[in-house]
Amino acid sequence: MDLNIFFLNGYGQFVWPAFIFTFFVCLNLFTQSKKELKKYEKIFAFEYQQESTIKISKVSGKKSLSKSPIF
Repeated sequence: MDLNIFFLNGYGQFVWPAFIFTFFVCLNLFTQSKKELKKYEKIFAFEYQQESTIKISKVSGKKSLSKSPIF
């Protein structure tokens, strides 16, 4: 295996630390966002666990407020 591909023609010493730093920053951002999402999901579920449903009854007969067929 040719290891020169990892050295990137002498620029590997600059590229790989930048890549590793960026990877860990993105990983940290992902884990914090996921943690915060789970927190807000729990808050949402707690607030809306008692859903109030409204029963809609069917109106018999066609009464239109408008004479236009669109409405």
